[in-house]
Amino acid sequence: MPMNSGQTALSAAPPPGRIERFALAWKAKVLLLFGLQARANQVFEDILRRAPHDVYALNSLGYAALQRGEHRVAHRYFEQVLELSPQLSNAHFNLAFVAELLGMLEEAEQGFRAALAIEEKMDRAWYGLAVVLVRQGRLEEALLALKRNTTLQPMSPFGWYQLARVHVDLKQPEEARAVIRHLRGFEPKVAAQLERETGLRPV
Repeated sequence: MPMNSGQTALSAAPPPGRIERFALAWKAKVLLLFGLQARANQVFEDILRRAPHDVYALNSLGYAALQRGEHRVAHRYFEQVLELSPQLSNAHFNLAFVAELLGMLEEAEQGFRAALAIEEKMDRAWYGLAVVLVRQGRLEEALLALKRNTTLQPMSPFGWYQLARVHVDLKQPEEARAVIRHLRGFEPKVAAQLERETGLRPV
C-alpha cells in the first residue's frame, strides 16, 4: 500500500496478521492454478476466520459457489463483497449476475445499471442488463442494451445472437436477417443455428 504523508517507512510495514493473510492468499492462488479448488476454498475460509471482511476471500468463495451451482450461497458472498466495496463495478456485476440466475430480476437490473454507472463500457453488464430486460418483456430497451453490447464487443456471438432473437420477437425480420448475415462472417455455426430457429434465410 502507498504511504500517506504521516507514515514512515517503519510504520508502513503490514502487521503480522496481514502478512499471514498475504501468505495464505498466495497459497490459495497456487492451489487454484493447479485446479485444487476445494483446498483453495479451505484456505479462503481460513483467511475469513482471521479477517471476516477480506474481500478477495469472499469474492473467491462466491465464485466457487457459483461454479458449484450454489447460487444462493454465491449471492450471500457477493452481497458481502458489495457492502465492503460499493465503488467496484465488478462487485455490482457479480451480485447482479447471480440475482438474474435466481430470478431476482429487479435486483439484477439495479445491479447491472449500478455497474454501468461506474464503468459505462462494461460490455458484459450491457449484455446482462439486456437478458434481464428480455425476461421482463421490455424488448425495446433490451434492443438498445444489446446494440451497446455488440458495439463494445463486436466479435462475441452472444450479443449478436440475442440481438437477432429480439428483432424476431419485435417482428423485425429484415433486421434479424442483417444480424445473421453479419454473423456468417465470423460465427457461421451461430448464424446457421439462428436460421434453423427462426426460419429466416439471409437474401
